[in-house]
Amino acid sequence: MTAVLNTAFSALDAYGKKLDVTADNIANSNTDGFKKSRATFEEADSSGVIVSISKVNTPGPPIPSEDGTGKPRESSNVDLTEEIVNLQTTKHGFEANLKTLKAQDSMLGSLFDILG
Repeated sequence: MTAVLNTAFSALDAYGKKLDVTADNIANSNTDGFKKSRATFEEADSSGVIVSISKVNTPGPPIPSEDGTGKPRESSNVDLTEEIVNLQTTKHGFEANLKTLKAQDSMLGSLFDILG
């Protein structure tokens, strides 16, 4: 497999993990005390991508208690607008890497046509 394919497949896998993290954040946005996660991309030695996932431990905004104790609860620290932006960048990253794969496929097909 060529280096271009390895890089594109590695990036697609990385974007898949980033999508999983974003989906988990969105699904738990209304869970009291939930701490969001972040997926960070790093360059790998072999022209690939490594994904590091970390928790963001900033506190969520306090909300009034409903149990009558008067003690506020901590809500989730997930910002849905930030997560929507993450979804859009992930979508564009997927599309760019798929176009790379399609271009590589087209070039290999043309090469085989010339040689065959």
